[in-house]
Amino acid sequence: MSAHASGDGGLAAAAAGAAAQHGPRPGTRAQRHSGPGRGSRRFPRITRDTARPEGGGRAASGQAPAPARQWPLLTVMSGVAAGLLVVALDAHRAGTLVIGFSLLLGALLRWLLPSVGMLAVRSRFTDMVTYGLLGSLIVVLSMMTQPDPWLEIPFLEDLMEFTVR
Repeated sequence: MSAHASGDGGLAAAAAGAAAQHGPRPGTRAQRHSGPGRGSRRFPRITRDTARPEGGGRAASGQAPAPARQWPLLTVMSGVAAGLLVVALDAHRAGTLVIGFSLLLGALLRWLLPSVGMLAVRSRFTDMVTYGLLGSLIVVLSMMTQPDPWLEIPFLEDLMEFTVR
């Protein structure tokens, strides 16, 4: 059915579609109640932006080059890359220790610095726990690797015997 045959119904639908795209019409009730201090309580149909995590601002001023603004992330990533290179050169324990300590450094930077750039992924607490837990586990597991482990945890051997049988 065409817009001419349906009367004003087609024009009203087009106007409603335009209002949905561009917000409420001036002078309407919706426009009066959604002023600059009052937002809609409805969730948007399409998310246009996400909130930056706490501390996710630049680590250096905006005039600094991009690598300098992201120095905390680059420090952690270069430590992990160096550890992977050491592992590739067949020094597994030393390489995994470097990787684990790099993640622990990331947790420390996340705790101490107010802005860490893209090292901030989630909330400060969640980032610190994630980096710290993963770094600690990697360090402990690298100290337990065979042959000649630096760290022996007796109950883990008993646990393995119990679960494997």
